[in-house]
Amino acid sequence: MDSQSTAQSLISMVIGLAFYVYFAYSLMVIADKTKTPNSWMAWIPVLNAFLMVKAAGKSYWWILLFFIPLVNIVIAVIIWMEIAKRRNKPSWLGILMLVPLVNFIIPGYLAFSE
Repeated sequence: MDSQSTAQSLISMVIGLAFYVYFAYSLMVIADKTKTPNSWMAWIPVLNAFLMVKAAGKSYWWILLFFIPLVNIVIAVIIWMEIAKRRNKPSWLGILMLVPLVNFIIPGYLAFSE
């Protein structure tokens, strides 16, 4: 490996870690504001999906729908729409999670806005 590809890999890892921390912290704040127990689960991969389902007020059985191709996209939108409703925001914000780049803004908006 040359030094350029090593630097690119390191930069990619730092950016990926920054996005993960941002998303996990946003999800933890959303869970706290929706009074969802175990907000610490936002920091653990896979468990954060369980936390999202609970923050949306759905049963844990909804997790199974994430394993069905194409259905998982619809379920993710529904989950984010319900989270937006529980935060007293317009539910159409969940649909915006399908839009690249905007989907990085929505979790922070739902977490940090009043």
